[in-house]
Amino acid sequence: MAAVESQDGEVPKKSFILNAFVEMCSGHQSPGLWKHPDDRSSEFNSVDHWVELAKLLESAKFHGIFIADVLGGYDVYKGPKNLEPAITSGAQWPVNEPLAVVPAMAAATKSLGFGVTVATTYEQPYHLARRLSTVDHLTKGRLGWNIVTGYLDSAARNLGHTEQPEHDERYAIAEEYVRVMYKLFESSWRDDAVVLDRKNGIYSDPSRIREINHKGKYYTVPGPHICQPSPQRTPLILQAGTSRAGKEFAAQHAEAIFVAGHSPSVIAKNVADVRDLAESYGRNRNDVKFLALICPIIGKTEEEAKAKYDDYIQYGDTDGALALFGGWTGIDMDVYGEDEELRHVKSNAIRSAVEGWSHSTPGIPKWTKKTVARHLSIGGLGASVTGTPEQVADEFERWIREADVDGFNISYAIKPGTFIDVIELLIPELRKRGLFWDDYAVQGGTYRENFYGKEGQSGPLDSHIGAGYRWKAGVGKDEHKIPE
Repeated sequence: MAAVESQDGEVPKKSFILNAFVEMCSGHQSPGLWKHPDDRSSEFNSVDHWVELAKLLESAKFHGIFIADVLGGYDVYKGPKNLEPAITSGAQWPVNEPLAVVPAMAAATKSLGFGVTVATTYEQPYHLARRLSTVDHLTKGRLGWNIVTGYLDSAARNLGHTEQPEHDERYAIAEEYVRVMYKLFESSWRDDAVVLDRKNGIYSDPSRIREINHKGKYYTVPGPHICQPSPQRTPLILQAGTSRAGKEFAAQHAEAIFVAGHSPSVIAKNVADVRDLAESYGRNRNDVKFLALICPIIGKTEEEAKAKYDDYIQYGDTDGALALFGGWTGIDMDVYGEDEELRHVKSNAIRSAVEGWSHSTPGIPKWTKKTVARHLSIGGLGASVTGTPEQVADEFERWIREADVDGFNISYAIKPGTFIDVIELLIPELRKRGLFWDDYAVQGGTYRENFYGKEGQSGPLDSHIGAGYRWKAGVGKDEHKIPE
């Protein structure tokens, strides 16, 4: 989004991008809170549940709803291959396929975007391209694709592998995968291929449709794409990896990147690194938007906010939190004693995580399994903030200022209560400060149009690698070569 003009001539503030962060499961980032009497996340099997949520978010002008996904269970804690803690606590188990519910939510709304996680490692690009194009048609261009390579060996085992491919190879697969998708989405059909000439009985002009004839290391896809061009052609591209390979991938392809950390200092370098890399690929560094994961607990007073937190935390599930931690990190916390201080264990990963949490939550004298689980029980690996609307808005501004993020993926403690509090308490304060729009930039527009605030922006921006694949109206086959 464009910056909001300041009245005093100072550097203008950013207008925040706000997405709701959910998954088709109970609790999502707050394991155990499905037990709270005001939580309705266990109704995730009901289409009405999702339609109501979409309408609620659009009423407040959220940019989008981002639906996370996993293809396997969290089976590291008390492992190996032990799903029992996740199953019992409902820690992202069970979980439904997210793309299926999007058309129903889109039918009940006009401008809300829908970001959906789909992994590249376990599905052929030709098949996925059809599914994404279909949903982009049905939503009138309001689809985003969160490209992930997967991180759970449990998913790999269920999809024909003994374990996941090695990390950097997963990104090499994803790199070829996304280029196949660009070819199918952008290069296979000319913009004006569908003519609907009723007089002469021509639905589409075959001279304006071509095979892509992709032959690579991992995929062979002759094409052409089986779907006609959708409103966006390429859905808005979202991504979450910040490893070295993930940064290279994001710098070329991502339009939005999700980052998680308990303080701005944890993610600031990753944000700067990707913006620098994006410039090296010829992109404007500010065209890559960063959304930080955050879970706000808001009250009209400090006392009310703290009371809400104290109420919520009693429902947190220790085994569920440690099951999620095991899946996220590959570390089984069960090997450590109940009162063992985790600053002194052999795992560098645990020690560095604990040090980061210590800086953001300095009031905890000793980090043990129990305190880690409590810390993760509301908001997961992302930040959480408890306070009045003014205090939470201050914290949002601090993240923007110190980490150079562009907005937030808002996770919930209880659903829809956390989102209702954001809508009724926080958003009015953000608007008072000129930090959130009053309405969608393009009424009924595509996800990308409202994400960038640019009417008519159907496909990726001109400097984005995907834009070079677009076969535009009036351009002959020989004039437009399909990029590799």
